[in-house]
Parts: sequence; structure tokens; C-alpha cells
Amino acid sequence: MKSLLSAAALCLTAALCAQPALAADEAKAPTAQQSKMKTCNADAKDLKGDERKAFMKTCLSAKAEPATQQDRMKQCNADATGKKGDERKAFMKECLSTKKSG
Repeated sequence: MKSLLSAAALCLTAALCAQPALAADEAKAPTAQQSKMKTCNADAKDLKGDERKAFMKTCLSAKAEPATQQDRMKQCNADATGKKGDERKAFMKECLSTKKSG
């Protein structure tokens, strides 16, 4: 009985000790919104007052461009839903060749 209680206590201690480590790992990686906020803040460093507020609102609400070619392909495929044949081919060519703005 003592060994069963000792084992249970050991498992509970290990589980409680592992929990902060998991939380620390999650806290290290910034979310997409946090990364966007950091970028927008850097871009708005010279702005003040209403001008800064307007810029930040626009910057933070802007749709992000897909980062990789694979992400762009996924986005273009989703946008091409309902298009067929030459229309789809032309759309995909245009979508995938569009350069990232900024």
C-alpha cells in the first residue's frame, strides 16, 4: 500500500512539475497576432497621435500575405473555387505570380 501511495505521489509530482515547463515553451513562441503587432509598431515608430492610431488600425487589420510558395498555392486554390478550364489556369497564373507587396 505504501509503495502504491509513493508511486501515485511521484506521478502527481512529475505531472505538476511538467506543467510549468509546457507553459514556458508556449510562452516563448509569439502568436501571429503578436508578430504582426511587433511589425506594425516598428513601422509606426515615427507616427504620433491620431495618425499612429489610424496606421495601427489599418496595419493590424490588413490580411497577411502567405509566407511560402506552398501557402500561396493553398490560398490561390481556395480563391479559385468555382473557376474551371482556361479561366482557372489564367487565375492561378496571375495569383501565383503576384508579388508580395511591401
